[in-house]
Amino acid sequence: MALGKDYVHQQCSIARALEVIGERWTLLVVRDAFYGVRRYSDFLVHLGAPRAVLATRLQSLVDAGVLERRRYQESPPRDEYVLTGRGVALWPVVRSLAAWGGEELPGAVPLRRFHHADCGTETGPYGECPACRLPVPPADIEMRPGPGLDQDPADPVSRALLRPRRLLVPLEQTDA
Repeated sequence: MALGKDYVHQQCSIARALEVIGERWTLLVVRDAFYGVRRYSDFLVHLGAPRAVLATRLQSLVDAGVLERRRYQESPPRDEYVLTGRGVALWPVVRSLAAWGGEELPGAVPLRRFHHADCGTETGPYGECPACRLPVPPADIEMRPGPGLDQDPADPVSRALLRPRRLLVPLEQTDA
């Protein structure tokens, strides 16, 4: 028996969330948006997703209120994609999946480390600052390369993400 394409008959909040973010490329788009990626071309080069898939995923995230499309250039018209409040609320999910993937999978080495920007302390397992004893919102987190990160990546977005940077700060074209 084939699996269904949706979870409409599930009475479960996890199933409802998967309707929005449960596809592989979708959650990676959200991850990149936290890292400061905003432009279609940067998502494309960093993710390696097929163009049609990326366009569909970006549109579905806009439709779901996770991303907002903002015009940054009029001629020719070009838009960027920015996390909304609903999108920023996904940070605990993204952070937890990153931690689990870096700590629980055989042979995995952390690729990125997340630090409280105010004091420099690495955040704890639930995104809290062990030194300050406070939850740290995404805008106050500095992302730093971990020991498993490729130090000589091929694409310009990955190279820009080798430098410590705050989450949600736009990746500028001079960075990528």
